[in-house]
Amino acid sequence: MFFKIIKPYQWARILAWLNPDYDPLGSSFQLKQSLIAIGSGQLFGRGLNGPTQARYGWVPEGQTDFVFTVIAERLGFLGASLLILLLFLLIYRLVRIGMTCKDPFGAYIVAGIVGMYVFQIFQNIGMTIQLMPITGIPLPFLSYGGSSLLTNLVTIGLVLNIHMRRRELIFD
Repeated sequence: MFFKIIKPYQWARILAWLNPDYDPLGSSFQLKQSLIAIGSGQLFGRGLNGPTQARYGWVPEGQTDFVFTVIAERLGFLGASLLILLLFLLIYRLVRIGMTCKDPFGAYIVAGIVGMYVFQIFQNIGMTIQLMPITGIPLPFLSYGGSSLLTNLVTIGLVLNIHMRRRELIFD
């Protein structure tokens, strides 16, 4: 019954997540190369133009699903930490906007958007460092793809509209 719901490639991804040595040239390949690339970035990274795993095709989909891997390899631990700090500041600001919102519906919209961003950030970064199984969830504002970027910009526009509406209610 379980294997009628879960497809073989999905089961292989779960096994690769639980045991990266399960199939190092197949379903575990992306994870192994991601960990190698992040580790080779060390503290300061290999530089923006230095030889990288992603440039030579060892990290598949470096521009979309594994963009955090590319950033961590090229900019190192400090660059990856700065990226996480900037994403945290975005989440913090969204939470502050949601908490000061006078309209309950606006607060619910902002809370949903915060939940969406937190899930996407945790899943994308977690899958590159083996905390989560590999999925196709993009990193907000960084992964290549038009629909993801458009959705993120629309959600930020909604939050800004709610924030400006809150200011209008205060000054009226």
